Amino acid sequence: MNEKKGLIHIYFGNGKGKTTAGMGLCARAAGYGYKVLIYQFMKDNTTSERNILKCSENITILDGLEQEKFSSSLTEEERRERRIFYTRQFQEAVQQAERGYDVLFLDEVIYTIQAGLLDEEIVTDYLEKKPEHLEVILTGNAPSSKLIEAADYVSEIKKIKHPFDSGQRARKGIEL
Repeated sequence: MNEKKGLIHIYFGNGKGKTTAGMGLCARAAGYGYKVLIYQFMKDNTTSERNILKCSENITILDGLEQEKFSSSLTEEERRERRIFYTRQFQEAVQQAERGYDVLFLDEVIYTIQAGLLDEEIVTDYLEKKPEHLEVILTGNAPSSKLIEAADYVSEIKKIKHPFDSGQRARKGIEL
């Protein structure tokens, strides 16, 4: 039986671990010798996982904004700017991925779509015509049925309990 390459993964839900799962898959792929490209939507360039993953010669992490806000805190002008920015970042990421990468991780792209900061049709159109060999990982809260249908793997990460619910802020090295 031939090994199929170029599958689409979705990690979604309200639980902690979506990005962690995607980054773990990226580390595994890089360890195997695959070239990995990562872009994190809705996050600044300070997440801790970037520090260790940048040490791998097989992983490239594209920079985003130096400072990011929650989408609910954006003004209408900032929302317009983000829509332009994230559309451009998506296009840059997929174009770069097509130039010699085996894995493309679009962290929080589903959340970005939900927040109205990236058109879902741009993403679904790309998934339909992406290079056959390219493995694509998407994360976020609630993917549409169209995204779920396009995916080969869909894993829901459900929160049962989280320290945030009792006022605990995100901790460096654990959530950040």
